[in-house]
Amino acid sequence: MPSLRGFRLLHSQRTNRNMSSSRVVTILGATGHQGASAVHRILKDGTFTPRAITRDPTSPAASDLKKLGVEVVQGDMKDKASLVKALRGSEALVAVTFAVFPPYSAENPSEETIGKIIIDAAVEAGVKFIVFSSCPNLERLSGGKYKNIFLYDDKVKIEEYMKASGIPNASLHLGSFVENLWTQHALKQTDDGFTLTVPKHTQTSRQSLTWIGHDFGEAALAVLKNYDDPLKDVSGKVFPVVTASITYPDFVAKISKALGKEVTFVSIPTTGNEAFDGMYAAQTEYDGFYTSTPVPNPELVALGAKFATIEECIETEIKKRYV
Repeated sequence: MPSLRGFRLLHSQRTNRNMSSSRVVTILGATGHQGASAVHRILKDGTFTPRAITRDPTSPAASDLKKLGVEVVQGDMKDKASLVKALRGSEALVAVTFAVFPPYSAENPSEETIGKIIIDAAVEAGVKFIVFSSCPNLERLSGGKYKNIFLYDDKVKIEEYMKASGIPNASLHLGSFVENLWTQHALKQTDDGFTLTVPKHTQTSRQSLTWIGHDFGEAALAVLKNYDDPLKDVSGKVFPVVTASITYPDFVAKISKALGKEVTFVSIPTTGNEAFDGMYAAQTEYDGFYTSTPVPNPELVALGAKFATIEECIETEIKKRYV
């Protein structure tokens, strides 16, 4: 029977072997809704080792990631050299960029600028595959009606730059975040129930809703686990990730049933911001954009993604916050 020292040595050898052969996936934006969803799903699955890049590895958010077993390294999305260093050894990258509002400067570069820095750094670092969180090209979709909406345009430009770079990639196109109900206070309590306030949408327009906390991670992992299989035809593709395609009256009816209180849908004419108004108007006119893709997306299901239903999202996320 091996001694305790022998067991320890064997465990150390196995650990070192596993560490040396680990498949590292780096997540940019790991503390946000999308990045956190990817981190948790990757950790649960175990195929890959997640790495997070942060400007301050000593921050409380970084410490929380380390406690989960995430490798945390220093890097700045505005600094290509630091990103190249942080990305070295990564097999793949899950890239989440965030809207940046003008005026732009060296200290406040546009989302497009940041995204292109990320792509260039990934290419230089030898990353084999990128999963990019993106959105439709509104100008192309609308025949020029909806243009100069930087909230979408910047992501589209990054996606096009990524495809032109030659690095294998896939894009996840998302719907409206269900998380906006509580993070943006779209769902509010009233004296006799709740109101869900959304700009521009009508009683009959459909919206694509995405439960980011669950379904983004499922989609990202499914793509990552299949990107290197030529039979799966993943690279270069765009995958809509939608939990439900639904009208807001039908959505609030489901919430009302779960909460046991009346929930009213209220449409307002403007957000007071031209870019946001254009975004909501386009969503309304084109029924959330992804009407030609069944829900759940059968291509992602075939790759192994296990998506939730909107009812499961309501039970898991909304009830605990509003009951």
